[in-house]
Amino acid sequence: MTQESTGDVDVLVRQRIRGLRVAQGWTLDALARRCHVSPSTLSRIETGHRRVALDQLVPIARALGTTLDQLVEPVGDDDVVIRPEPHQRPGVLTWLLSRDRAESGVLVAKMRLSPIPGPMADQRVHPGHEWFTVLSGTVRLHLGDRVIDVQEGEAAEFDTMTPHYFTAYRKNAEILTIFDRDGERAHLHDG
Repeated sequence: MTQESTGDVDVLVRQRIRGLRVAQGWTLDALARRCHVSPSTLSRIETGHRRVALDQLVPIARALGTTLDQLVEPVGDDDVVIRPEPHQRPGVLTWLLSRDRAESGVLVAKMRLSPIPGPMADQRVHPGHEWFTVLSGTVRLHLGDRVIDVQEGEAAEFDTMTPHYFTAYRKNAEILTIFDRDGERAHLHDG
């Protein structure tokens, strides 16, 4: 690691410590009590007047509710912009808006739904919850025996152990949706 990259990491760590402390609404004294470091030491660490030692970072990270890895992880611009590719299947065009199921285990997708003529598809059941908000049009949500029309600007959240199916009603509709792993398998992959 070069001297320049070490300095960049130090600056980043200092900014993260201060940012996390402020986000918690804590003073230097409050954080100092939680991590057993003096307030003056914390102040010098945050302002760059003292080098950050590894033995200090571990208790500071723990007190701030994060990990040492997250505190020192470098930031790159290459992972900021997502350029989704559309995926087509009958009646649905999907753009995945999160990377590889993200760390939280959920997947965010934008879907363009087309009305499907003929009989309704089979309702599916799987563990978890689903959520979507309608960006345009109307989505007809079938939950067991219930039929609910979700209009533009409205959202729906439901337990997916209830048999369910949704489609555009009368004209194309667009939704923003969040799936867990089970929902992704049930709705974004055939079979």
